[in-house]
Amino acid sequence: MKKILAVLTIASALLLTGCSQTNEAASVGGFKISQTDLQATIDAVVAERTKVDSSQMQLETGDELNRGQLRFKILMHTFDEIAKELKIEVTSRDVEAKKATITESLGGATELPKNLVNAAIAQADFNTYIRAIIISEQITSILAASGVAEEQVAAQLGQLLSKKAKELGVKINPRYGFWDVVAGDVVAANVTGDAVAPSAE
Repeated sequence: MKKILAVLTIASALLLTGCSQTNEAASVGGFKISQTDLQATIDAVVAERTKVDSSQMQLETGDELNRGQLRFKILMHTFDEIAKELKIEVTSRDVEAKKATITESLGGATELPKNLVNAAIAQADFNTYIRAIIISEQITSILAASGVAEEQVAAQLGQLLSKKAKELGVKINPRYGFWDVVAGDVVAANVTGDAVAPSAE
């Protein structure tokens, strides 16, 4: 009996160690988002808030900020996957041109940090965000050309993102909540415990 208990104790210790070393915040198909990378982004967003006047901003904090940044990473990857499927190419020149246009529209480079903080986008992720904007604009053009009414384009784009995410398969570490397949979003875990696991695909 003592030998059996010893084996079980060792096995349990190994299992707990394995769980504690899991560094995955989420996965989108074969694409992994580590907790380390996610936390680095969250830390960057918080750090950049100290450099601007954010007193009049409604900023995400705590778990809401965690989910928001995880959502951002999932959607950015989903946009990339849709771009591959539709053979949409975005060059670095495209990104720089669009970034210059957006920066100018915001009032120039001096106004950019404040706007990024307000949008909860880390400066290091700005190019990724610009890339997603370019992809979304090209998808919008494709939808419009296919006969989708202008007022329906945004809804169709949202449905396309949700459909692609569902196709890829999104899994969320329960500490951040779960993936709502219908809404296509990271949602806080139900306190009753029946929604901690990812939604069925």
